[in-house]
Amino acid sequence: MTQAKKRGYRVERKIRMMFEKHGWKTIRAGASLGEADIVCIKVGTCILLQVKSTKKKKFYYYDYMKPRLEGFPFFIVVDFGYGKIRISNPKKTLEPTEGVDLNVFLRDPNPR
Repeated sequence: MTQAKKRGYRVERKIRMMFEKHGWKTIRAGASLGEADIVCIKVGTCILLQVKSTKKKKFYYYDYMKPRLEGFPFFIVVDFGYGKIRISNPKKTLEPTEGVDLNVFLRDPNPR
């Protein structure tokens, strides 16, 4: 397994654990080459996540750009490191001050 894949797996695992701590059930799309890396389910709600990480101050995203995928809410989660994890609707660029802090998102019982 390459270093990039190992890092990606670790970040996905961290995000899954954060969601599970807040009562979500999560399913990882193993070796995902599709749009969603993680499926999160909680009390009749299902959201799809694409998880990314970067050490840079700006993340560039080129994949799926719609806020819904097959009718389910679709979000991009970017781990910028140092506890800065942001969740957002897909957009071409994301900075550590954009989107919503993942911990704030997880405390809100109504996902956006």
